Amino acid sequence: MTSDEALMFEFQRGSRAAFEELFARFHGPLYGFFRRRVQNPERAEDLAQETFLAMIRATVRYEPRALVRTYLYGIALKLLAEERRRQAKDPPAPEESPEQAEPASNDASETVLWVRQALEKLNGTEREILMLREYEQLSYGEIAQLLRIPLNTVRSRLFRARMALKTCLQPDPDSSPGHDKAAPQRSSGTEKKPMTGRLRASEEGISQ
Repeated sequence: MTSDEALMFEFQRGSRAAFEELFARFHGPLYGFFRRRVQNPERAEDLAQETFLAMIRATVRYEPRALVRTYLYGIALKLLAEERRRQAKDPPAPEESPEQAEPASNDASETVLWVRQALEKLNGTEREILMLREYEQLSYGEIAQLLRIPLNTVRSRLFRARMALKTCLQPDPDSSPGHDKAAPQRSSGTEKKPMTGRLRASEEGISQ
């Protein structure tokens, strides 16, 4: 299979087929990246498209100093920062219902909401490092390059983020035996899964 970097060079030389292949490979991951970070699925799709438009505009300046996927996620992070600044100045209207605010997934909706709420409790940078590692499956080196922080900082913050998320996902220790029947059903089976497993279990629902 042709590498992403070889396709990028072909695209620089004007190959439409190379661009279509890059789009096919990265549209889904980029949409998932934005869908996990913005509530509105249509806006997530817009931002994924804008990532490719930015890539097209900068094609002539592309140099193989990083993997193509790192390059694309770098663009995506910049667009995400711009989107958050825009929303801070002009907050979007609240969703009409909880069902619209969360991705539709009958089996996974509770887990998706649970994990998303836990992630929101993390420090911003540590949350981003955790998501880039667990969801985008980036290497420590790629994360360090994207966030412009030392490699050891990535390792230490990722460890802290995992420990913090594990704490957030633990069942409430103050729950008394008399309240067991009223506890959310997720605690009966989900609590036995490793933290990373819970993140992966929620992946499909969050990225829809």
